[in-house]
Amino acid sequence: MNLLADENLELQVIDGLRQDEHNVLAVIEMEPGISDDQVLEQANQISALLLTSDKNFGELVFRLRRLAAGVILLRLAGLTNSEKADLVVQTIRQYGDELARAFTVISPRNLRIRRLQQ
Repeated sequence: MNLLADENLELQVIDGLRQDEHNVLAVIEMEPGISDDQVLEQANQISALLLTSDKNFGELVFRLRRLAAGVILLRLAGLTNSEKADLVVQTIRQYGDELARAFTVISPRNLRIRRLQQ
């Protein structure tokens, strides 16, 4: 699965996904400091799901109607980086096919997958 990790994503999460054989590009490794619009555009250009903990992407996708190949918003405050990595890897492994063209929110006790109208 192609994934683009926003620069706010913990490196342990990125490493865990790579170890699980996902193709993960990381903004922090490519172009740190680019705008949210540019991050979303990059994800769309490579048909990648965007992984982020930045709620502003919800506004871009829903209120401003920006196209998205898919967004996974991580709301994992209070978990260790290792716990975050395990939860994200397991969720993508289990629900991967449902995450394309969806806005997904992963929290410690809940998963919401909302299909995007494109």
